Amino acid sequence: MRDVVFDIAAARARLGPDRVALRDIARDVTLTYAALEARVARCAGLMVASGVGHGDRVGVLCRNRIAFFEVLLACARIGAVMVPLSWRAPVAELEGLLADSAPKLLFFGAEDAESAVQLSTKRRIGFDEDYEMRLRDATPAVARDFIPAEECWYLIYTSGTTGAPKGVVQTHRMAHANYVNIAQAIDLTGADVTLNFLPLYHTAGINLHTLPVLMAGGAVLVAPSFDAGTVLEVLKREKLTVMFAVPAVYQQLAMHPDFATSPLSQVRSWACGGAPLPDALVEAYRAHGIRVQNGMGMTETGPTAFLATPGNAWTKIGTVGRPQLLTAVRIVDADGADVQEGETGELLFAGPAVTPGYWNKPAETAAAFIDGVWLKSGDLARRDAEGDYFIVGRAKDMYISGGSNVYPAEVENVLADHPGVLEAAIVGEPDDRWGEVGCAYILPRPGQTLPSEAELTDFVRTRLAAYKTPKRFVFVTEFPRTAAGKVQKHKLKELAP
Repeated sequence: MRDVVFDIAAARARLGPDRVALRDIARDVTLTYAALEARVARCAGLMVASGVGHGDRVGVLCRNRIAFFEVLLACARIGAVMVPLSWRAPVAELEGLLADSAPKLLFFGAEDAESAVQLSTKRRIGFDEDYEMRLRDATPAVARDFIPAEECWYLIYTSGTTGAPKGVVQTHRMAHANYVNIAQAIDLTGADVTLNFLPLYHTAGINLHTLPVLMAGGAVLVAPSFDAGTVLEVLKREKLTVMFAVPAVYQQLAMHPDFATSPLSQVRSWACGGAPLPDALVEAYRAHGIRVQNGMGMTETGPTAFLATPGNAWTKIGTVGRPQLLTAVRIVDADGADVQEGETGELLFAGPAVTPGYWNKPAETAAAFIDGVWLKSGDLARRDAEGDYFIVGRAKDMYISGGSNVYPAEVENVLADHPGVLEAAIVGEPDDRWGEVGCAYILPRPGQTLPSEAELTDFVRTRLAAYKTPKRFVFVTEFPRTAAGKVQKHKLKELAP
């Protein structure tokens, strides 16, 4: 009895039935919490009638829409496990995820019908007409009195920055701990309004800030996907109060011609995560009076682990803040010993927001933890005298040049400050003399003169040690990215001449 949570849809309908829960801005559909509860009950009944039972998996392949959250909450009601699938992935890759998760039922959107019908899942329900018809005929499923906190609610497959994706188990406990972590960090209340445009097969699309806002009793506006002009238009129409985005989104918003005239000050909290936030981008928003709060987390941490305070957003650029309320962290060296203040080591996580492991992968789960408690992040970090944390980079990205460690994130941040560079990504490559040297992949800034390799070399050398300066520069038109906006560095070499 002490280790349980409760049905969110039922509880919110009881506490504030007439409050707006979700609004689909593309389809002009609005649901109150009472209406959401009624549809969740019927969706749960529909799944039961389709043969889905406790512990069974339910796949969802769609762009952003309210029905996604109906299925998510319905899975919680009957104890099923939701499996969000990436609409960016080819059918062959999706088949691998289906083989791993074995869903009994697949929901899909019209935009992805071509892929859905090719998948091996036998039971499919298309959103829109088919779904609505079946929903009307379904027998509502009542909420469970208690939901075990450690029960798996949904799986989020890792975005694959290094290779094959793994299904990260997401429990009800994790979702509630994430709510506490982000809610206290940004003072979230039932009066808040957010806009969801991030892909729903990624943890941020579900948990930052949609699910926490629904738990708080606020309103979530749903956009089919990200479009800078649409986001800025919504800002002019709606009273948005809290926003979360990845750096690539913030970059595109800042470059849009309507950015300077949009009512940006109405948003109380601008949060960022998923990838490092370049100093130059922080300053671009600062020029408009906006404090973008840099944060850090992982799919495996629910995801909220760190978030800088609004005060530090300008005075301590680069910090991700301090561990949030329900997150414990350590920084350790290669031997697993805690490092001293200011030293760099691997970041470890523990607490109720941390995943119990990976779906169907006991060996990978065991390898991901120290003593079965501390999750190894793979991120290198340091802590300053005031207790604020800085992410130095990924351990796998670090390379050694002439016997010295080079952290690509530091060099990428410097290059992003060049007026002709929109974004940089650096990888180490073999060198006969130095062992390894840096190769910088450069995404040029539109409308600016393309910088030469010599110019970029001099630019870095005046700011960093010579051994950190990339030896080679490759100019590209786009980067391969994950759903969180992270550059997939293992694919960069395919772009090199």
